[in-house]
Amino acid sequence: HFVVRPWLPPFYSRVVLDIGINVILAVSLTMVNGFTGQFSMGHAAFMAVGAYTAAGLVYYGSFRIWGDPSMHGGSLSGLSPDAGAWMTGADWLFLCAMLVGGLVAAACGYIVGLPSLRLRGDYLAIVTLGFGEIVRVLIQSQTTDSLYDAGEVAQTAWWKLPEYLGGPVGFTGLPFYTSLFWVWLFAIITLIVAYRLKVSSYGRAFLSIREDEIAAEAMGIKTTKYKVRAFVIAAFFAGIAGGLYAHTIGIQLNAGELGFLKSFDIIIMVVLGGMGSISGAAIAAAILSILPEALRNPPSVTNPTLATVLGIAAVLIILFARRRVRGLIWFAVSVGGYAAVRRTALANGINLADNRMILYALALILMMIVRPQGFFGVREIWNAWRLRPFGRAKGARP
Repeated sequence: HFVVRPWLPPFYSRVVLDIGINVILAVSLTMVNGFTGQFSMGHAAFMAVGAYTAAGLVYYGSFRIWGDPSMHGGSLSGLSPDAGAWMTGADWLFLCAMLVGGLVAAACGYIVGLPSLRLRGDYLAIVTLGFGEIVRVLIQSQTTDSLYDAGEVAQTAWWKLPEYLGGPVGFTGLPFYTSLFWVWLFAIITLIVAYRLKVSSYGRAFLSIREDEIAAEAMGIKTTKYKVRAFVIAAFFAGIAGGLYAHTIGIQLNAGELGFLKSFDIIIMVVLGGMGSISGAAIAAAILSILPEALRNPPSVTNPTLATVLGIAAVLIILFARRRVRGLIWFAVSVGGYAAVRRTALANGINLADNRMILYALALILMMIVRPQGFFGVREIWNAWRLRPFGRAKGARP
């Protein structure tokens, strides 16, 4: 926040912030869908639980402590206007609220996961999708408008405050504490936890369940217990992401935006990055966050930024693709097709920004045709040094 933001215009700062939140969501879902091989479709529900829990604690906690949340938050920096220190009481309240939101989401993950993770495949997907809809409907139908008067908040019992979370209109008036510092701090923590989990004995048990659940049970692994643990950890980080999302400038917290469509977006990031690849999920989250914004004004392939990205993509294809020549051919065809479409649109006065979501969907389809197993499959980008760009000839000595 203090190093990067002064060098970024507000728009680019917001894009970087959205990338961080999506990285948390994608990597946390990888712990379930990628590590254990399950198919959860309700990840956005845990995000909603964390978002509304953190938002309620910050909003009504600010009323109870200071009398007005706008006086101790709401700035782009996430610091109080009267703050002379790096961390103020309001910032500590925000941090504690996020952690509580993550814990409440983890508790919901345990309650849902314990009975449902005995199921497999499509049945589990239906259960988690149903849970997501339950959360959305309960928030929209069982809550009412927010309280805006300090006197009303003071007269309302604390256990009744969860009834005032905005209802179908949305939870408004939240202070904007979320910043690049907080988002990327938790994104880095999520990446470290996912990596350490993957290489630990727990992670090996997760991966064995993904490869062959029956064989894992035969070897004495309590598959349901490990799947529930993965579910709880993933739900915790989804709740953290929800708390960060709720306090982002320009966001009016609404449960309708955290329904099954949001879950599908997170699943696309995981699948596109590679089921079981932490780095793949993070890179896919970054790409899918940038792509809709980049398509508002599609750059030329000679643009230095786009050319750099394309060069990195070509290197990754060489390192990770099993059929490197075929992958490079498809990549060249895709880049050439993009350049041709852009040139044709400019020549005929067609505004590509009006059709950017169509182009976005076509790009996703093309990516899955070229790499159906995702960017990295089950491998990680930090293991690239172990891979040989070109295989040895048959009969060659090591």
